[in-house]
Amino acid sequence: MANHPSALKRMRQNEKKRIRNMSYRSKVRTAVKKFLQATDEKNAGSPQLLSIATSLLHKGASKGIFHKNTASRTIGRLSKRLPHV
Repeated sequence: MANHPSALKRMRQNEKKRIRNMSYRSKVRTAVKKFLQATDEKNAGSPQLLSIATSLLHKGASKGIFHKNTASRTIGRLSKRLPHV
């Protein structure tokens, strides 16, 4: 356990960020799973779901929740799964 006031504050801040990041990661994972399920079922709404997942991944990368290369790689892999007409 930290003793200095600055270390105690840093612990509080880290806990807030950890909870916020977990929540955001969960939201992204859910969006990705919905898109993958839609593509497996050949659902017509999958382009919109890809757009949602892509947007969340980009936002997460800009906020520092994901590394930018990880987000780009995930978006690329999801885009390849989109059935092209």
